[in-house]
Parts: sequence; structure tokens; C-alpha cells
Amino acid sequence: MFNMPSPMEMGVSTLLFLWVLFVSLLLTRKTYYIWVRRGMAHNVAVYYNRKIIHILAGGVVAVIVPFIFKSYLPILALVTVLAVGNYLPHQLKRLHHWYQVEENMYEVHFIIMWGAVMGLGFLLDNLIIAVLPILFMSVGDGVTGFVRNILFSRRTKSWWGNLAMACFCIPAGLALYGLAGALAGALASIVEKFEFGPIDDNITVPLIGFLILYSATSTFPLIY
Repeated sequence: MFNMPSPMEMGVSTLLFLWVLFVSLLLTRKTYYIWVRRGMAHNVAVYYNRKIIHILAGGVVAVIVPFIFKSYLPILALVTVLAVGNYLPHQLKRLHHWYQVEENMYEVHFIIMWGAVMGLGFLLDNLIIAVLPILFMSVGDGVTGFVRNILFSRRTKSWWGNLAMACFCIPAGLALYGLAGALAGALASIVEKFEFGPIDDNITVPLIGFLILYSATSTFPLIY
């Protein structure tokens, strides 16, 4: 898990870091101003951008990790820099206004949970058990956000969004982890509807997904 990374791993992690910076600092900044100039409300553009980052940064990087990385160290470094880089604008009152909001730091939760769940995958030597919950959080919740934004033009919780999320998470779970994956996808799609104070869906979705997969792997290994 903490073995020294190879030169290839270091090179790919650098490329992934640059990709995340491109998506969050350049691409979504561009989409924000295009949408706002066309009359889209600020909060709607921001919410779309947050989901674009979910999918193109969180989701794409998660899919690449199992094919390249044997060491968790470059992933840990990447996550640490990104978490601090997203936390500081809140503390300094200099938000990246095209995707950050004053009301919460959920994007920081996203990064930390991404790194924590991926770390558990390395620890257990089973990256699929980590990648799948991360995809629930990034792609599944991203789809949810797009649907809700189209329907309501604001951040809200609606079962229509959860249905859209389930349409991704259940087939993805079934394909990658069998019945256990489908069950994890279904439960993650339901739990996304609920938030508990500072504990938002960026925490509950990957956590529930991971716990279901881990429990099934440990207790019922033949169902996946």
C-alpha cells in the first residue's frame, strides 16, 4: 500500500492532477461564464459545475487508478493537495465562485471521502470495492444533480434525482460486483436523499456503498 511508487505512477499522478486542475479551474470556469451570459442563474450554473467536477474529476480519475497504481502514496499526495486547495479559499474568503459556495464545503468532503475510500481499497488489496462506491458518489450523484437542476433549477432533494441515480448505480454495481454491487447501488441511491447536519451525501453515499460491498465480500463471497 505504502510502497514507493514507480516512475510511471508518479508521471500518471501528475497528469491526473493537471487534469483535475483543468476541469475545476479552467473548464468549469468557462462553462460558468458561458451559461451566465446566456441568462442562467448563478446558483444553477454553480450546481451544474459541481456535478461536472464530480464526474470528470472524481469519476474519471477513480476509473484510471486500478489500471495504473500499485502504491497509494501518489494518490494520498494528490488527495491531500486537492483537499487543502479547496479548503483554503473558504478560509481566506476567496472562493472559486464558479463551483464553490459560502454555505458549505461539500467539495472538500468529496475529496476526503474519495481518498479515504480509495485508501481502504488499497489496504484490502481490492480496488473495485473502492472504485464502485466512488462512482456512486461521483457519477451517480452527478446524474442526480443534473436531473434535479433541470427540474427545479436549485439544489434540492427529490426522488426523481434518486431514481436517475439508481438507473446508473444499480447496473454499474451489478456489472462490477454482481448482486452485492446492485444492492449497494440501490441503497446508495436511497441514502443520497438524506443529509444529517454536516454529514452530507458525499460522506454517506460512498460509506454505505463501501460497507455493503465489504460486508458482502466478507460474509457472502459467492453472491458477487
